[in-house]
Amino acid sequence: MSRNPVETQMAVAVFNSPLGREHHANNGMESTKPSGRRRVFVQTETGCVLGMELDRSDNAHTVKRRLQIALNVSVEESSLTFGDMILKNDLSAIRNDSPLLLTRNLIHRSSSSPCLSPTSKDIQQHNGDRSGPIEILGFSTQNTKQLVKEIVNAMNTGVDPIPVQSGLGGAYYFRNSKGESIAIVKPTDEEPFAPNNPKGFVGRALGQPGLKRSVRVGETGFREVAAYLLDYGNFANVPPTALVKITHSIFNVNNDVTVNGNNENKMKKQYSKIASFQHFIPHDFDASDYGTSSFPVSAVHRIGILDIRILNTDRHAGNLLVRKVDGRFSQVELIPIDHGLCLPENLEDPYFEWIHWPQASIPFTDEELNYIQQLNPYRDAEMLKSELPMIREACLRVLILCTIFLKEAAAYGLTLAEIGEMMSREFRRGEEQPSEFELLCLEARRQVVAERDKEVVAVGVAGLSSPKVEEDVFQLDIDFDDLGFPFHFGRNGNGNGNPFSKFHETIEEEEEEFSGEVVPATVKIKAEGKKLAVVNTSSGHRSASEQLPASATFVKLGEMKEEEWVVFIEKFQEAVFPAFDNRKSAAKGQRQLQRLGTSCQF
Repeated sequence: MSRNPVETQMAVAVFNSPLGREHHANNGMESTKPSGRRRVFVQTETGCVLGMELDRSDNAHTVKRRLQIALNVSVEESSLTFGDMILKNDLSAIRNDSPLLLTRNLIHRSSSSPCLSPTSKDIQQHNGDRSGPIEILGFSTQNTKQLVKEIVNAMNTGVDPIPVQSGLGGAYYFRNSKGESIAIVKPTDEEPFAPNNPKGFVGRALGQPGLKRSVRVGETGFREVAAYLLDYGNFANVPPTALVKITHSIFNVNNDVTVNGNNENKMKKQYSKIASFQHFIPHDFDASDYGTSSFPVSAVHRIGILDIRILNTDRHAGNLLVRKVDGRFSQVELIPIDHGLCLPENLEDPYFEWIHWPQASIPFTDEELNYIQQLNPYRDAEMLKSELPMIREACLRVLILCTIFLKEAAAYGLTLAEIGEMMSREFRRGEEQPSEFELLCLEARRQVVAERDKEVVAVGVAGLSSPKVEEDVFQLDIDFDDLGFPFHFGRNGNGNGNPFSKFHETIEEEEEEFSGEVVPATVKIKAEGKKLAVVNTSSGHRSASEQLPASATFVKLGEMKEEEWVVFIEKFQEAVFPAFDNRKSAAKGQRQLQRLGTSCQF
């Protein structure tokens, strides 16, 4: 009999067996954790959430054996991952309350693979996860904890959450005992393309590429939290956000089964989800309903500074809330929300709607410049790694690189609009061009590879074996969305303000695996002095449900070794000021170019 993958009764990793360890809740809110033990929440690729306690003797194999008892999947056929890390044995890096992801190995996965779900009804009914209805995973403010208490009290008195009808993903307003919305919850398995998306945008497992290829399905929730954590001193006004494990009957599960055809029983089932939990901010409208020219300059600047740091690929007017100050239209404040598509794993084309607003062309104030100057991207990366240990290293590198670019550009005297334009790709005559920012990265990467190759040659000259080296040639992996849209990149890369020009291309195709999907990838690019190559893409098939055109990945930061990454940053910083000089000299009389960037309205 088919069973629901997300029932609380199915969160069964705390059962009475030699491998199980009982977990007891304290007043339905806080858990009592024995000394030396850590609690984790294992989420399957279909959305099932299982609470589990670990002790010092546990390793990845014993955890998977416990999961095998609860789920119809063998130890050999599954992988347990924690961000970038595939857990083979040691679990010492796993922090208390961490979310883990259990997936079927690629060789065993198919479109008809059954859900990972419990097989014993007795286990479901008698050994379910006994944690509270809302469990905060990791960092949270005291206000968030108070909000959770209010919501739990309201749920106990019959005040249910309300589904959010707008957007592509599943979201819910949770209310207090007065019926007022005080938090918005977005389950990770209800994102666009996720298994339990309630609006028809399904088709991928957690961990596979999502709306943006560099943001995987199921990983937007911790990005929402990351944006809040990076907004030091509430500089950009991001609402407090936390990651939670939350249980309620309102959540959506696709392909659910009714009991004897009774839909009423279905509605009473409790579902546990991993979700982002954000304070709901009362507001009057969003920026799409109001004239943008009247927005405070400082508010636009502060949000733009955050967007650049996190390489926000989806900043549009619909995710900027507007609240009247003292009830007057003449004074408003902006509240930025929906940061699930920031911090991609590779450099994507950002979408900054504020580029075209007049406020973005006004120079930064001394206060804003001081804030930017005080930013420490390496400290930021360490903070995120500590608070959100599941975050991938490639995302942290994007944060570091973008923050460095912001600091250098602001110090040089560029405006917010100029910085945003340099980071945005152009779309001319049907051709997508790399941004000036990406061109700087390509040049820095070329220099890294050239230096590495010279060292290899030197070793060969010294009498050691040396592989054949093709001078001044390097390879870049280019990603195209598997639901692809055919873009063709021009042979002439000349663009106003670009520090590099003409491009020459050759293509080599090979297969690259990315979370179980195979895509055409490698493009060989030959450098001619400081002239780089861009490529023609191969076309793909576009699904009717795909909302965005495919976007190439010109630079992959995560593939560099640590020593290469250090040299890359040095070369990048050396190249930025000549590029700024070039832009300033070319800016006079430059007409605005059509941009490729597309908002996801996510």
